[in-house]
Amino acid sequence: MAYPYKKMTSEDFDYIRSVTASDRVWVGDEIAKEYYRDEMPEYGVFPPELYVEVLNKEEISAIMAYAYKENIPVVCRGAGTGLAGGATCKYGGIMLSVMRMNKIFPIDRKNQTITAEPGALLIDIQAAAAAGGLFYPPDPGEKTASIGGNVITNAGGMKAVRYGLTRDFVRCIEAVMPDGSIMNFSSNVVKNTTGYDVKDLVIGSEGTLCILTQVTLKLLPAPTCTCTLVMPFRSLEECADMVPKVLELPFVPTAIEFLERELIDIVERNLNKMFPVKQGEAVLIVMYDASSKQELDSAVEAAAEAALANGALDCCIAGTPERAGAVWSVRGGILEGMKADSVAQEECDVVVPRARIAEYVKAAKKIASAHGIRVEPCGHCGDGNIHTEMLRGPEMSDQEWKEATYASLVELYALSKELGGQLSGEHGIGNGRLEFLEEFAGPRMIALYKAIKLAFDDKLILNPGKVIEYNK
Repeated sequence: MAYPYKKMTSEDFDYIRSVTASDRVWVGDEIAKEYYRDEMPEYGVFPPELYVEVLNKEEISAIMAYAYKENIPVVCRGAGTGLAGGATCKYGGIMLSVMRMNKIFPIDRKNQTITAEPGALLIDIQAAAAAGGLFYPPDPGEKTASIGGNVITNAGGMKAVRYGLTRDFVRCIEAVMPDGSIMNFSSNVVKNTTGYDVKDLVIGSEGTLCILTQVTLKLLPAPTCTCTLVMPFRSLEECADMVPKVLELPFVPTAIEFLERELIDIVERNLNKMFPVKQGEAVLIVMYDASSKQELDSAVEAAAEAALANGALDCCIAGTPERAGAVWSVRGGILEGMKADSVAQEECDVVVPRARIAEYVKAAKKIASAHGIRVEPCGHCGDGNIHTEMLRGPEMSDQEWKEATYASLVELYALSKELGGQLSGEHGIGNGRLEFLEEFAGPRMIALYKAIKLAFDDKLILNPGKVIEYNK
């Protein structure tokens, strides 16, 4: 196996400079500390030995071929917005940034696709599609994430209820393998049963199998009509119980989200983003897209009637772009608001069957509260992905916070499994959830994961210690 990895020397540094450029390579203390971690420093702070910004697949290929020969670990980094400790140099080595590889190619109108390099931002992909009268639906909360990061973590987001995950929009991938070879997974075709579907295996692999250098994404015609509804309820339980009622309707919602009033207050207080509906201790936010006003009106009418029949205090229609924008701005500001309102944060990113959402939320609040932690559940209830946000107050010591969050996570993950759920809905395993994976997957599946890793990366040099870890 690969352990122990080689500690890099001046000769190694000089080689990386020779195949890139000196002004794009930083070594040791020259490396900015922001590259030691992702958005969750709780999941690991690890300094790279060398940080390099690459410009093309040829540079990546040369670096990987050298690293493979010399047994040097490599971690690929995009925008660094991950929430699982996935893009960190756990064993030192090279951090390879693809953020300068950010070209977006012209839309292929005949195939309704768009091709981009991995460093292109999601927000720019969406804008390019919209400028062409088309639509790229995956919509995770972090719009400044890189598209490569979205693909390699199979990002979901609020619109997954109707449109699906990032995986559902990836046509083909170009990537560099750990030994430096360049591969293409599938091509720009609508369906493909040519051999194993390795493309779908690469999607969501969290940078442990290969490094994306180019991705082609399916686009859709832009919806002509859209509407956002806000349904306020007296309690979170009533709000969560409404979710299956919405899903039983003959109209497929684009997004279904829930927020407690306390969480809305946090965003309003810290970010000055005002939520337009003041009623209720919890609100359900439902979005519909449609191809005609008649279809949209029918969906809105059915949802409003169902809400009022099931205990909603009202059903408010955000009928203008400004009003809808205010609703979604508050929803999008949750993470930033919580950071401003607490000393530290921890998140349980489970996914449960949609019919068990209310049961999970009720139990989760009791679990975290029993350990003295303020908890704010929210999330994509249309697909069962519940973000159980735990917030640290100034009165808690480091040790108290560490012990309380760990104890809460153990119970929350056990609850998710008991309800038929999974460990992570969209943030991935990375480094932060590694110790809990086998409990969900089982030993035979872990053995399969290890075999897959070795098939791609026999020296275990690519993002080692993430998703699956070998004993040294």
